[in-house]
Amino acid sequence: MDTLTISVVLLWLAVIALGVMLWALSRQVGVLFERVAPMGALVTDAGPAVGSASPVFALRGIQSEVVDVGAASERPMLLFFLSPTCPVCKKLIPVLKALQRDERRRLAIVLASDGEQAEHLRFVREQGLESMPYVLSTELGMSYRVSRLPYAVLLDARGVVASKGLVNSREQLDSLLNAHDMSTPSIQHYLGGKAA
Repeated sequence: MDTLTISVVLLWLAVIALGVMLWALSRQVGVLFERVAPMGALVTDAGPAVGSASPVFALRGIQSEVVDVGAASERPMLLFFLSPTCPVCKKLIPVLKALQRDERRRLAIVLASDGEQAEHLRFVREQGLESMPYVLSTELGMSYRVSRLPYAVLLDARGVVASKGLVNSREQLDSLLNAHDMSTPSIQHYLGGKAA
């Protein structure tokens, strides 16, 4: 055999070996993805349970808007608890704006916090949140047992807690909406039911 034939045979063996290695690697990635399923929002046991009626609040927003929380309404409501000093909250603001823009007819978004009104008004102007209702109420946060931020509660149109949890990323926020769409308390509950 001449040198050219030997090199072609070796190259084909290398291509076949690389193909087998790529196939094995893709199988391992698939197995890993199944083991490490999307986590979803971190659901806490504190506050009103998923499936129970939400406490009802008649509040006035910091821009003088009337905000009814927990009452029956035309569409579900996403209550998003945040703080002007929370860096993760600020990271999720573009997500909330996009969600409001895309889902305006199907979902109401209400921002909630507590503290000095002047600080929050400045925060609203800096972040361009004028189009979202923004309420300051210590009682609201205490009734939902919000201990860490950012925290979100999704209420269905009847005022029932559909899903809730600590949300640190867009995926976790989406998991609350997906859980509601799938009529399950949380993504973890859904995944646990499929595994059983």
